[in-house]
Parts: sequence; C-alpha cells; structure tokens
Amino acid sequence: MKKLLTFLLLLVPFVANAQLTLEQCQLKAREHYPEVAQYDLIAQSEQYNISNASRSWIPQIVFSGQTTWQSAVASFPDKLKEMLEVQGLNMPGIPQDQYKIALDVNQAIWDGGTSRANRKLARAEAAEQRLSSDVSIYSLEERINSIFFGILLLDENYATAQSRQELLNANYAKLESMHRNGVALQSDLDLIKVEQLTLEQQIAQNRASRANFVTMLEMFIGETFGDRKLVKPQDVIVSALQNNRPEIGLIDAKIAGIDAKQGLLNTSLTPKLYFFAQGYYGNPGLDMFKSMTTREWSWNAILGLRMQWNISAFFTRGTDLKRLENARTALKVQREVFTFNSNLQKSQQNGEIARMRKALEGDDQIVELRTNIRCTAESQRGNGVIDTATLLQRISDEAVARNTRSIHEIELLKTIYELKYTVNQ
Repeated sequence: MKKLLTFLLLLVPFVANAQLTLEQCQLKAREHYPEVAQYDLIAQSEQYNISNASRSWIPQIVFSGQTTWQSAVASFPDKLKEMLEVQGLNMPGIPQDQYKIALDVNQAIWDGGTSRANRKLARAEAAEQRLSSDVSIYSLEERINSIFFGILLLDENYATAQSRQELLNANYAKLESMHRNGVALQSDLDLIKVEQLTLEQQIAQNRASRANFVTMLEMFIGETFGDRKLVKPQDVIVSALQNNRPEIGLIDAKIAGIDAKQGLLNTSLTPKLYFFAQGYYGNPGLDMFKSMTTREWSWNAILGLRMQWNISAFFTRGTDLKRLENARTALKVQREVFTFNSNLQKSQQNGEIARMRKALEGDDQIVELRTNIRCTAESQRGNGVIDTATLLQRISDEAVARNTRSIHEIELLKTIYELKYTVNQ
C-alpha cells in the first residue's frame, strides 16, 4: 500500500505537467511578454529621478579659471598720480590683462519646496508608467482567452466528430453484413462511405486549425505545447460589484501626475534663499588700491546670502492652472466614459451568460431525445423499416445537437471569463 501511495505521489507532477489551465497560460504569457522588462527600467528611472531631486540640497561646487584683457581699467587721476610720483611712489595701476582661478560654492537654504515637489512628480510619473505597462500586459488576458477557448471548441468539435465516426463505422459494419446476406444494397454502403470520407476531411481541417491555434499559444507562453491537454475551466459565478481594471488606475495615476505638476508650479511663486561663497587667486584682487600699487597675485574670498524670487511666474500662473485643470477634467471624463462602457459591457455579458445557461438546459434534453431517435432509427434500418438515407439524417441530427451543446458550453465559459476580464476578477 505504501509503495502504491509513493508511486501516486511521484506521478502527480507528471500529470499536472501534462495539463494546462487558463490561469497557467495567462501567467506564463505575462512572464514571457517583453513588456515585463519595463518594470525594472521604470524602478531604476524612478530612483534616479528621486536621487537627482534630492541632490538639489547638495552644495554646488564649481572650479573655474579665466583670463581677460580690458580696454580700460580703474586708475588714479593724473594729478594724483603726479603727486605720488613726486613722493617717489610708482603707481602702475590695475593691469589691462587680468587673471583669475576661482572656486565657487552655492548652497540652497530654502528652495520653496521645489525638491519635494520634484520627488513627488518623479513618483507620480513612475506610477503612471507602471500602470501603463499593467494595461499593456493585462490586454494579454483577452488574447489568451480567445486562443484558449478556440482550442477548447476545436477539441469539442473533434470529440463530436469522433463519436459520429464511430457510429458510422458501426452502422457500416452492420450494413456490410446485411449486404452479404442480400438484405442491403451497395448504394447503402456507398452512402455511409461518403459520410465517412466527408467526416475525415472535416477532422483533418479541424486538426489543422487547432495546430495554428496551438502555435499562437506557444508563442505567447514561450513553451512548446507538446501533447499537453487544456483543462476546461469551471462554470463560476462572477461577483462584479466593482471595476478593478488597470485602465482606471492608469487614469487616476495621470490625475495624480497633474496634481504633482500643480504642486511644482506652486513652488515657482515662492522666493528661494541661497548661501554662496567664492575664493579665488588672481590679479587684480578685491583690494583695488593694493592692485594699483603692485602687480602681485593675491588670495580673495566672498561670502554672502542670495534671495531669488521669480516675479514673472505670477503673470503665467493663471493660464498654467487653467491648462492643468482642463487636462484633469478631460481625464475625469475619460474615466466616466470607460466606467460607463465597462458597465454596459458587463450588463450585456451577464445577459448573455443567463441566456446560454438557459440554452444549455434545453440542449441536454435535445441531445437525449436525438440519441433516442438515432437508436430507434438504427433498429428500424436493421428491420428494413427505413432506408439508409433516413438513418444517416438521424445520425447527423444527433451530431448537430451534440455539437450545438458543446458550442454553447464553450461560449458560456468564454463569456464568463470575458466578464472576469471586464471587471478584472
């Protein structure tokens, strides 16, 4: 007994691998989709932007050097220069060629909230980019659903065709025996043979269509399908109380981005305060009189506070706010339109689900009756009550009934998962 249990436990993974559920296909498609790489890039970009916004508080240090020639420089009046020369003092004055090697330091003391607003804007833009990728990846589900249920429908058609083929083969064997006994005609066998050949053509076309669908599914999931079977989803009740579509999240993220831009716009109205310092070695220095008496290079330093207030921002603020408000209103309208269309689609899908569930109830009865009629027709043909053409019609009617039921079942499941896609459940 223990050996049997061990064998069954070891067998479970292989059985699971031989099947594919709709959820597995959706997950594999998301993982394989190239858009997934965008998430890492968005995260890196967000960190870079936030880091750059925070670095506005880091002292700005600039090293520079310059040499100039001036056509005119500050100098002593001629009479004063003559008086100094009489005293034996040579006053060459400030040279026209000047040199300077400087180190400038600027430190923001108050930036009016600009760095904080830039960080908020960077986060909002990253959130918008992530949700944009979510929308693109989420649209995969609809495409996977279409392919998945397409394969299931072809499999159901194949199963119905096989069942019909078995009936034709069994009746062909019966009529062949009756033909040998002189009870049936060769034309009766030919009628069934034609149906068999026609059915074989339909099966071949069905297999070719399935192969095309499987190829598309393999491209999406990034795996070879092999001989794995698709698991038919369960008929579930979707509680569509609210819409969780990523498109709505994307619109909300865009509105949050506009709010962040408005916050940054507000910072342009506030004054900003900076500390600055400059140290330089050159000629002339800050002591102009000393530079007039000697051509020696000197060390110099400047320290101070600087206030900047962009008054012109007040003149454009009104139009900038109106532009942002118009964009915000347009997004809100877009959100309402999307919600309305989603609710309309949800209502239509719920109606379709109710209709197809009702149709399935009738399909089961029709299939049962068609099966009874076909069985009766086989007995009647064996007794010579009806001809072969009538028997073939009864077999065809049963196949059509079974195929119709299969189509309704797959369409029901497909619509249920379309509803799940509509409300993101």
